[in-house]
Amino acid sequence: MPLVLPSPAAAGPEVRTAAFYFVLFAAPGVANSFGGIWFESRGLSAAQIGAVTALPVLITLVVNLVVGRIADRAHDWRQTIVVASLISAVASAALGFAGGFWGLLAIWTITVVAQTATVMVLDAAALRMTTRTGGDFGALRAWGTVGYLLTIVAAGALVAAFGPAAFLPLFAGGALLRAAVAFALPRFRGPDTPRTTAGPRRLGQVMAPWFVLPLLGCAVLFGAHSVLNAFQGLLWQRQGIPLDTIGYLIALGGVAETAVFFAFARMLGRFSARYLLIVAGLAGIVRWIAMAWEPGVAWLIPLQAMHGITYGLGFMAVQKFVNTHTSDDIAAQAQGFLMMLTQGVSVAAMLGFGLLVDGFGAASYLAAAVLAVAGTAMVAASLRLRPPAG
Repeated sequence: MPLVLPSPAAAGPEVRTAAFYFVLFAAPGVANSFGGIWFESRGLSAAQIGAVTALPVLITLVVNLVVGRIADRAHDWRQTIVVASLISAVASAALGFAGGFWGLLAIWTITVVAQTATVMVLDAAALRMTTRTGGDFGALRAWGTVGYLLTIVAAGALVAAFGPAAFLPLFAGGALLRAAVAFALPRFRGPDTPRTTAGPRRLGQVMAPWFVLPLLGCAVLFGAHSVLNAFQGLLWQRQGIPLDTIGYLIALGGVAETAVFFAFARMLGRFSARYLLIVAGLAGIVRWIAMAWEPGVAWLIPLQAMHGITYGLGFMAVQKFVNTHTSDDIAAQAQGFLMMLTQGVSVAAMLGFGLLVDGFGAASYLAAAVLAVAGTAMVAASLRLRPPAG
């Protein structure tokens, strides 16, 4: 009797979406961990590596809303996700043929911009799908973090064994796998799909202070995390913490984030999204002030576990807030606006922290605490302008 394998369509829409989330951050995980090492092996200076890293972020600030508008006007968000995944995969494979700074800059920018567009549109589409079906968006998004962490662990072992040469096959392989799995994604909407929310059909109709302030506040709260992404390992190494312990601490933050994603649906049933954002902001204030005192590993364990609140809870709360107050017609555009704010604040924060870390070391976390205060105040101001209904 011949072996008959089930087709991707045999799995439910949420299973296929979870599978795509699982591979979504494989290439970014490799890039965040080992991209700098690979660029240096290709002859780039530290300044050039900084330019290669920064340019895609600056470009996405400009194109996010454009991509969102295209995705919202398409027959289905799935089309944009598949096309963006294919562009990123082809560009990542072309990195091996790029020569010199300008070639790497151009191809890397295409890869990362398309990759960012994929994440933005998928989040909008998955939110709308789970709202319509009664599913759990947090559980879907959690599989992205699981895949990210597993990729970092596997890539670390391979790069340690084979050196920087292992980076490109891993990075391009992750992008190609993402493109392949994209074809198994379900349709997120169609002519017979009911609208998940009523409300504004143009982004300008919702741009009131009560709506913009939580998004800007969340962007500021996430900007405070920039010191983690760029300098946390360096600061801990200066503090004398062993490299393997640093790896475990960073992984703990990802595990805590995943746990919150899985549990978020139960939290939201009891609290408004903006109140949860305030909880994330208050936790951030405590976390960053404590980190400024250079605590030992025993204290860093609970502080890293707070990442589930300061980032995981904040991310899920703002996603729910955007989903509640926008319609299907502007879902991806709203995500693009949020990402534009987040990336803009993060770029500014990264530049600022870069100046602070050399002069003040771990005390730079106090600047992150100031950002957390500002972000929390913005969300509180929104609640005063328009309290949650019910």
